Amino acid sequence: MKLVILGGKESGTGAALLGQKLGYDVFLSDKGVIEKTYKEELNKAGIPFEEGQHTAERIYGADLVVKSPGIPDTVPLVAELRNRGSEVISEIEFAGRHTEARMICITGSNGKTTTTLLTHHILKQAGLDVGLAGNVGASLAAQVAVEAHPVYVVELSSFQLDGMFRFQADIAVITNITPDHLDRYDHKFGNYVDSKFRILQNMNDKGLFIYGWDCQVVRERVEEACLQPQVAAFTYTENRPGEGENYAGMEGDMVVVRLNAREFRINKNEISIKGRHNVYNAMAAILACMQMGIGFEAIAEGLRSFPQVEHRLETVAVIDGVTYINDSKATNVDSAWYALDSMTTPVVWIAGGTDKGNDYSVLFDLVKAKVKVLICMGADNRKLIDNFSAICPVVDTHSLEETLAAARNYAVSGDTVLLSPCCASFDLFRNYEDRGDLFKEKVRQLAK
Repeated sequence: MKLVILGGKESGTGAALLGQKLGYDVFLSDKGVIEKTYKEELNKAGIPFEEGQHTAERIYGADLVVKSPGIPDTVPLVAELRNRGSEVISEIEFAGRHTEARMICITGSNGKTTTTLLTHHILKQAGLDVGLAGNVGASLAAQVAVEAHPVYVVELSSFQLDGMFRFQADIAVITNITPDHLDRYDHKFGNYVDSKFRILQNMNDKGLFIYGWDCQVVRERVEEACLQPQVAAFTYTENRPGEGENYAGMEGDMVVVRLNAREFRINKNEISIKGRHNVYNAMAAILACMQMGIGFEAIAEGLRSFPQVEHRLETVAVIDGVTYINDSKATNVDSAWYALDSMTTPVVWIAGGTDKGNDYSVLFDLVKAKVKVLICMGADNRKLIDNFSAICPVVDTHSLEETLAAARNYAVSGDTVLLSPCCASFDLFRNYEDRGDLFKEKVRQLAK
């Protein structure tokens, strides 16, 4: 059986290792440059690969193709492979076909990373042998190949879900769905929503589906659907399912979670990560952990001990009374909304990058109330400038160094400099991690 891997990063290298273990004739192809770490893994395993090109004669004729989620289905190479009869799937789908592990799968436009990491943290602190995979952690395929776990917590993007067909989640979470990546979905929000709801495919009545009640798009889709799994909603508002149903919500400062006639309570101030959006994420994690049978004290201890998430409202330093916060993972409008909403001091807001069809109007009231100056950091900041110039002072910059110099100029003691970009990072940086890491490095240099 010939297995071709398209893309040589974490998921692709992991899929190659699993394919080799399963006895496939494996070939990996990456049109870009493969990072040194992954080259070393492939060479050590003796897996043939190419970089800087896709050689058609080495790719066509594959029985199975595992495609990087970053490669659109519309790419001619992928379309031709399907026309020739090759099955094209994601790394998560490939790994799922070769493990009986329980799968806790989490998606959403915002909050999915924090919810995934928090769920994994609680389960691990409670003593479970649990792996972390998908958009965070190590490749699921690599773990199935060399470090198998009986349980996995998997963060799933819409791109990964698009390549999943037979995969079955035991617990599925949709935190919310707001417009994002519309350039990948023919600029149709409905197509993006459809992609997110693929997380429910193949679930049966033994599974649990957890969803954000406050997101109208998700709630309406759930109300319209005939769902197989058990359902639990979580909400921060008074509008919630009736008493006696499975749900998580607020009673004053208390987070109250009910599932299968069991009730868990914790004061929101005991949860280590602060802000309304993080309480919201915690509700989803609690429901998932209750479904896994974790005891209440273990859940509470996990909520208390969970560390800050890197690149998500991460405090970097306080310099001359100014707090610098790295929220580089906020690559869409909704994420930036939550970040700005959580601010309690005047904000010097850094935004910009590759626009994904953003509608910035939902931010106008928050910006008017909280932002003293917007510093645009991107190759082309025209859309941000056009949207916000009438609301607050706007500074146009095109590098991190220029941006931080402007921030130092405008911020005074008691202010917060918030990097919450609203946009993808690909104009000036490799990815949001690269953007956040460089921001932290430069800020820490300022502190010296």
